[in-house]
Amino acid sequence: MPKSSNKTPKPSQNGQSPSIESILAEKRLFKPSKKFSEQARISSMAQYEKMYRASIKDPEKFFAKQAEELAWFKKWRKVVEWKAPFAKWFIGGKINAAYNCLDRHLSTPRKNKAAIIWEGENFEQRVLTYAQLHREVSRAANVLKSLGVKTGDRVAIYMGMTPELAIAVLACARIGATHSVIFGGFSAEAIRDRVNDAEAKLIITSDGAYRRGTIVDLKRNVDLALRTEAMMIDGKSQPYGGCPTIEKVLVVKRTGQDIDMFPGRDIWWHEAIKDASHDCPAAELDSEHPLYILYTSGTTGKPKGIVHTTAGYLLGTYLTTKYVFDIRDEDVYWCTADVGWVTGHSYILYGPLSNGATVVMYEGAPTYPAPDRFWDIIERHGVTVFYTAPTAIRAFIRAGNEHPNKHDMSSLRLLGSVGEPINPEAWMWYHTVIGKGKCPIVDTWWQTETGAIMISPIPGAIPTKPGSATLPFFGVEPEVVRKDGTPCKPNEGGYLVIKKPWPSMLRGIYKDPERFEKQYFSEYPGIYFTGDGARRDKNGYFWIMGRVDDVINVSGHRLGTMEVESALVGHEAVAEAAVVGRPDEIKGSALVAFVTLKQGWPPDETLKERLRGHVGSMIGPIAKPDDIRFTDALPKTRSGKIMRRLLRELASTGAVAGDTTTLEDFSVLEKLRAGEEE
Repeated sequence: MPKSSNKTPKPSQNGQSPSIESILAEKRLFKPSKKFSEQARISSMAQYEKMYRASIKDPEKFFAKQAEELAWFKKWRKVVEWKAPFAKWFIGGKINAAYNCLDRHLSTPRKNKAAIIWEGENFEQRVLTYAQLHREVSRAANVLKSLGVKTGDRVAIYMGMTPELAIAVLACARIGATHSVIFGGFSAEAIRDRVNDAEAKLIITSDGAYRRGTIVDLKRNVDLALRTEAMMIDGKSQPYGGCPTIEKVLVVKRTGQDIDMFPGRDIWWHEAIKDASHDCPAAELDSEHPLYILYTSGTTGKPKGIVHTTAGYLLGTYLTTKYVFDIRDEDVYWCTADVGWVTGHSYILYGPLSNGATVVMYEGAPTYPAPDRFWDIIERHGVTVFYTAPTAIRAFIRAGNEHPNKHDMSSLRLLGSVGEPINPEAWMWYHTVIGKGKCPIVDTWWQTETGAIMISPIPGAIPTKPGSATLPFFGVEPEVVRKDGTPCKPNEGGYLVIKKPWPSMLRGIYKDPERFEKQYFSEYPGIYFTGDGARRDKNGYFWIMGRVDDVINVSGHRLGTMEVESALVGHEAVAEAAVVGRPDEIKGSALVAFVTLKQGWPPDETLKERLRGHVGSMIGPIAKPDDIRFTDALPKTRSGKIMRRLLRELASTGAVAGDTTTLEDFSVLEKLRAGEEE
């Protein structure tokens, strides 16, 4: 393992940022502070290595010991059964995820501890202790049962980020109904596709939700999804076809706006729950009982429903929250994701609550009503652990240091990054401006399919390198391989695979085992193919390059878009960049860069050439973008991910024909289109 050093590498002779080669051999190595390590759950590299070796050498023994920390109704008879590509964990065991998140804390001092600190976009606040959350979840579970929902039924949840969303999810888990949370930014058509694929019996929704000071009409979207007749909205005929399996719609009153309530089908949440009993024993469920179905975003055609089951998923989220976030009873933990995505499932709800943590849950946009909203929340609530996305970090960089600098964020002790690779410059800003140089950063790599974090620093043990996810979590055996499956040499780009099963892995694609096997296990038979490109440096640290379909072949050279983006952001003028490929008759693919600039930089042809030269000096002439387009903003989902698919369509055809239902700000797309026409 590498020796620790906090020395900054010397710049190249031209004074610009290090090349991609020097990034992969990154010399800025930040070891955990002695003060942090002394109090950490895992306090040294030696301890991490010992635990990791044990988890790989005998995973059954290792995970059996770890699983004893959960509450079981009946112990398992066998730890794992692996018949590639199908896995079963803790066979014969009986368990309940909601019980582990709530009931088992009630006999401890956590009973009266804050479980959820909720803040609305309009600054409303609610606090639910573990006892209060248990009571509300039990009442909601009884409402579901009164509406005919049984163990094994599917329940769709389409809501904004309110406490009722968490209550609804845990109520489903309590009675053994499989929940399918649909992100609140999806359209009626997307709702219908997901509801029909899951064959959901009931939908839980809200009248509306607040976002950037406006109201999102959630209930109207549900009504449109359920319609069996055509309907004209804003001069356009809306698709219809209905959701024949839906029997009831449970509606939470959030905004108070006027909505249509259909007698016999629609029921107000507050009316249904007011007289519901708070006595609802948790169902004793099989370890492999389906906990939830989560549909992957950004796909065209048939939705892909990722299935996660109860015990293995719960153990994965419990352990990673405990060790990666080094969670403590005194922590105030905030993951900024939406529960509509897997990060919200794993690291707002199941992981933190099973550890008895205090969780901050925020309803609105990160910059509303001002660019310092996140920093204001951290200061007012005394947040100690903060977990957000690189795209958000880069947006904050662009907004300027004055916004975080005017807030006292000395409560912070640990920072996290999730969603996509973080470029070294953004990592360093996060470290110095937000963490004030004292907070370890856990740069986490994982996927909807993996359920829990797979590669990440353990903050009290593993020295960190800006831009690297570092080393694997316990029981995870990743490798970077070539197309033929042979291992790559150090710093050689290849494909990231996971060689052995792990507890929180997906159990399949709902109702489509053939697609599951083809998608994840056909490229390298019996081995999970992540779909991501990666490198591993000479110290064994992993550097994630991004999706394989974001690796572009230019004149026979494979270029990761992340590498080019990182080079662009390394220039002092650039706040954020997204690089995509477009067809090119000569080179196969050409690189197109969409770039947002920091304040004060002129978006002219001179700067374009400077940026092209900068990329060329960092990576090589072959990586120079063929086209650089300046833009005020990039198209993103509400969870902060750049919608590169839309940029690829714009770069290739000048138009966008694909699904835009998850787009946060449609005006960004219109401006980009207008730029094409100029």
